[in-house]
Amino acid sequence: MKIKRIVLASRPGIDKAPVLENFRLEETDFPENLADGQVLAKTLYLSMDPYLRYCMNEESAGSFLLIWNISEVVFSNGIGVVEQSRSSQFKVGDIILYFNWPWQTKCILDDGSLKKLDPSLVDGHVSHYLGLLGTTGLTSLIGIKLQGHVTPGANQTMVISGAAGGCGSLAGQIGRLLGCTRIIGICGTNEKCAVLTSELGFDEALNYKMPGLAYKLKACCPNGVDIYFHNVGGEISDIVISQMKKNSHLVLCGQISQYNKAPPFDIDPQTETNLKECNIARELFLLPDYSDQFESATLELSEWLRAGKLKARETIFHGLENAPGAFLSMMKGGNIGKQIVQVAEQ
Repeated sequence: MKIKRIVLASRPGIDKAPVLENFRLEETDFPENLADGQVLAKTLYLSMDPYLRYCMNEESAGSFLLIWNISEVVFSNGIGVVEQSRSSQFKVGDIILYFNWPWQTKCILDDGSLKKLDPSLVDGHVSHYLGLLGTTGLTSLIGIKLQGHVTPGANQTMVISGAAGGCGSLAGQIGRLLGCTRIIGICGTNEKCAVLTSELGFDEALNYKMPGLAYKLKACCPNGVDIYFHNVGGEISDIVISQMKKNSHLVLCGQISQYNKAPPFDIDPQTETNLKECNIARELFLLPDYSDQFESATLELSEWLRAGKLKARETIFHGLENAPGAFLSMMKGGNIGKQIVQVAEQ
């Protein structure tokens, strides 16, 4: 059997943005022999996430992420359907999820690392398991609950940077559902601003590429910022943090503007001073540390989805060959909502 796959052709290096030439599409022979406890699956969907930039760097070795190797297939969170099975846990036709799904049209996977999905929880829209009911939604909900300290009735204002991305677009909605009074999003285009306010329930949305972000944010938050959902880092975060209240809260979800650099990422000295003087904790939130909360959080998210209280936006590229382009587009802010690649029909 022949399959197509995407391998890492080269590393972009530090302080350089990844490019299409870092990836290579190959066609290769694929063995169909399964061992006990294995399944053959057809790839349906692949998740494109900012953290994957770390997987391109040898310097990230030693973190909780696996590093992509040169001339080997790359991987990310993915969903597929079982076509053959020698597993007692999975049968033909089951929809499965795997955190390190290879970017190839079909793959053989060990059953111990797979999760069977229930399409009924998402009305058959199984790609939501990569977004709203996947690590994206879990990061937003658990992160806000742990670090946001939302208090219903306290008239809190939440600001979200990267607000039109996968996590940000959900975080604003979740902040409202948990009890925030005012939700302000920061993003990079007027189109995204319109989606946030007209479709996703944000009170205001600011385009950071237009002049006067600090002034406009102050006008939106005259009493200061109570909760900051931190997605981008850099100058945008410096501006938001400068307007946070004393004893306010910061949810450190990500820093996509910094991911082409080698960690640790520098923080502006004035921002460091503002955090200290306002008694604001800035601690990185790592989702795997809270796996005991996944089941209850997934149930809560699915209930909101089915009740129409939570909307999931997706940007979908079609075809395995377009996976590298989808990843690069996402890194440059080309997506609204969750960036996904659909490899095949179910």
